[in-house]
Amino acid sequence: MLRNSWFPTVFDDFFDNAFPTHTTNTCTAPAVNVREDATAYTMEVAVPGIKKEFCRVNLDENGNLKIAIENKLEHKEADKEQPRHHYLRREFSYCNYQQSYTLPEDVDKEKISAKVEDGVLTIVLPKMAKEEVKLSRQIEVC
Repeated sequence: MLRNSWFPTVFDDFFDNAFPTHTTNTCTAPAVNVREDATAYTMEVAVPGIKKEFCRVNLDENGNLKIAIENKLEHKEADKEQPRHHYLRREFSYCNYQQSYTLPEDVDKEKISAKVEDGVLTIVLPKMAKEEVKLSRQIEVC
């Protein structure tokens, strides 16, 4: 059987640790959606597989929003009664990410909230209530 060296069999690709992979392990910034309504701005950051403990959201000394997502792999010792296993191939990887955002002036910085749910870090940036200035004054009749 003639075999193409550029296209190994499925089993060779899966089990052969020496097979050179054509993927690169580069990190990219997570996708971020920002939406606005009358009362708030909402940021949605894609964080699939990341626990909330690894997400940090804070304001720096200049009032900028800082988002940090850290990869903290948990290395648990194998149960002594269970035989240890080893991976034939590992491609799961997470990268650390940090970004700073300048906030609009109408954000109420005291009421910012964040949560992680279903692989999305959602940050709600409430807008400050606009005070309507009602001017009452006497108008002089000439």
